[in-house]
Amino acid sequence: MLLDSAWPVPFIINPQNLAVDAITAFAVSVLLAVMINAEAQAFAATFFGDSRIGAKDRFHFNAFLHLDILGCICYLVGGFGWPRTMPIDAGKFKHPGLYMVLTRFAGPLANLVMAGIGGSLVMIMKTFDWDPRVFLMVVGVNITTAVYSLIPLPPLAVGSLVYELIPRTQTSLRWIFLQAGPFAILALALLERIKGQGIFGYYLDPIIRAIFIFVAS
Repeated sequence: MLLDSAWPVPFIINPQNLAVDAITAFAVSVLLAVMINAEAQAFAATFFGDSRIGAKDRFHFNAFLHLDILGCICYLVGGFGWPRTMPIDAGKFKHPGLYMVLTRFAGPLANLVMAGIGGSLVMIMKTFDWDPRVFLMVVGVNITTAVYSLIPLPPLAVGSLVYELIPRTQTSLRWIFLQAGPFAILALALLERIKGQGIFGYYLDPIIRAIFIFVAS
């Protein structure tokens, strides 16, 4: 399924076929996806008890302040990525492990909601025979961001679940897993891009396309 004849889902930048409109739409969609993901985590953390009065790292709705270097590179390489890790004090949670996982999952859930909103706008624009390509890109990027959060490595959502399952007595293992996660994801995305095939796309891309068809058709 394509956004149009040149924009695949998931969208991955092709240096040999750069189109200004596609790159612009992709960049805007990434900024929106990153902001929505991060702010949703901030909202969930506050809801579960980690409230911070006047915190400058939350609820500013400035996508640029949520950008993560490795996450941005991953968007360029693999079409997916992640925001800067939202600082959360799990000690303020009644159930630290559970609430931390739920907080991290709030990010991709918000991306799916954003995709749904974008899909509604697409249907409205089609009704008036307007070009919906920009909003189709928003839908595709947000779905891709959400689905690729299934990769069991931090800082992605399922990675946070795996991290919480590691016994807290294994402090060194937890630290290594947390620090190495982003680099491992990027390395695997690069390997998949070089080989043209890999475990991520094989399993996750069909899910992305199925959701995209459901939301944007």
